[in-house]
Amino acid sequence: MKLNLFVILSFFLSIVCKAQDSRAPLFKSFDGTMIHYEVQGEGAPVILLHGFIGNSSGWKRGALPAELVKSGFKVILIDLRGNGLSDKPHDEGSYSNFAEVKDIIGLMKYLGFKKYDVVGYSRGSIIGAKLMTMDKNVHATVLGGMGTDFTNPDWPRRKMFEEAFSGQAHKHPQTAGAVKYAKSIGADTIVLGLLQKYQPSTSRADLAKVKIPVLVIAGKDDEDNGKATDLAKIFSNASFQTVEGNHDNASRSTEFAEAIAGFLKKNQ
Repeated sequence: MKLNLFVILSFFLSIVCKAQDSRAPLFKSFDGTMIHYEVQGEGAPVILLHGFIGNSSGWKRGALPAELVKSGFKVILIDLRGNGLSDKPHDEGSYSNFAEVKDIIGLMKYLGFKKYDVVGYSRGSIIGAKLMTMDKNVHATVLGGMGTDFTNPDWPRRKMFEEAFSGQAHKHPQTAGAVKYAKSIGADTIVLGLLQKYQPSTSRADLAKVKIPVLVIAGKDDEDNGKATDLAKIFSNASFQTVEGNHDNASRSTEFAEAIAGFLKKNQ
């Protein structure tokens, strides 16, 4: 009987350990929110910031992480708060005052990186743009799949998705596909609404002050968030490149990965 009890306890303990391991490693951020991250490769650090209704696993469906590791970079994959395996608090204060940016800054300090590069795509570029104005440790930045629309604090597209994921989807029938997809993958729709409500806006004037190297890259058929060419023109030290594809698929291509790896290697 004692042996059976030991076996049972061991079995449940192994389940608990596996559940914990599935979320590891975790970083405790400034407000106690637990942020999931993963590190691959060795070399100069570069953090990848995913888009809306996504998480770090989306990068693994494309060529970029492997290309960066092959090119001698240490890749940090992060689930931005409210996404993936990171905590998903429902209080509004957990997303205001650039909380996502503070998570990234804190994580990179925790990992001991004095300088690091940033690659964002879609909403990840919006976070990356604010990050490079707040952290002097950012060495170079790639903004993918993004035009200038996010520089408007009253961006209609942001407000539309905020309402769509806050119980007012009926007002915006064009968002039905996004809402349906989010629900189909088990995303937290309350959080998605908050992420849009408190999404940072970085002014053109602030972006113009950025002196570090910036690559603006987009699919040839991508103008979902304004013109990427216009975004590149704001910076004093920016290059611009297009690759085949649209907003949904350009970031997964080998062409996209090689362009980014080449840019970051050139600016090491």
